[in-house]
Amino acid sequence: MQRNLFRRLFILLKWFAVGSFLLVLALRWVPPPGSALMVERKIESWIDGTPIDLQRTWQPWDKISDELKIAVIAGEDQKFSEHWGFDVDAIQAAVLHNEKGGSIRGASTLSQQVSKNLFLWSGRSYVRKGLEAWFTVLIETLWSKQRILEVYLNSVEWDDGVFGAQAAAEHHFHINASQLSAQQASQLAAVLPNPRKWSASRPDSYVANRAAWIRQQMRQLGGDDYLASLNHSRKF
Repeated sequence: MQRNLFRRLFILLKWFAVGSFLLVLALRWVPPPGSALMVERKIESWIDGTPIDLQRTWQPWDKISDELKIAVIAGEDQKFSEHWGFDVDAIQAAVLHNEKGGSIRGASTLSQQVSKNLFLWSGRSYVRKGLEAWFTVLIETLWSKQRILEVYLNSVEWDDGVFGAQAAAEHHFHINASQLSAQQASQLAAVLPNPRKWSASRPDSYVANRAAWIRQQMRQLGGDDYLASLNHSRKF
């Protein structure tokens, strides 16, 4: 009985590995129709009895402002072009900080955030963290850095039910994603730690100061030259 149980578990894990590999490989070229986070938000609205209108319009890489691309890297993951999905130094710093108590600090890279938002549910369980690591490895192996950033910008939440750069640009600034200025992009990037609490179009003093810091980091990263390096990131 125990042997049969392990055998069935092994078969299940094998099919999961193959299926998730093929799914991530397909999404290297096919725009994801939605995300697990969008489904989660819809279910939450049904439970709460509060209707929510999910807003999202996929935009390809060349129709998203370069300023926004640099801004989210500057604000969320400055080692994006260097790591393979995990920022070990940031993880160690977060662990030390969290051991001291108080507010919880995260250390998720853009790749980890794509894995979580696209495929998984919210939470901090070891099972979810393990699955996040698995999908992060797949994404970093099968996609270019440019593709990871493109999917991120089309999947991240920028207000209740507002997903992706195009919906965010329309919702907050009444323009297209390609028209976002450095100021607007930095304000969008500044609210990403908590986009349902903070507003990019009506920034409080904290968001305004964080946006100013992000603009400074954007200049230090190198702008267009940095983005050009993503096109030549290592992938088969």
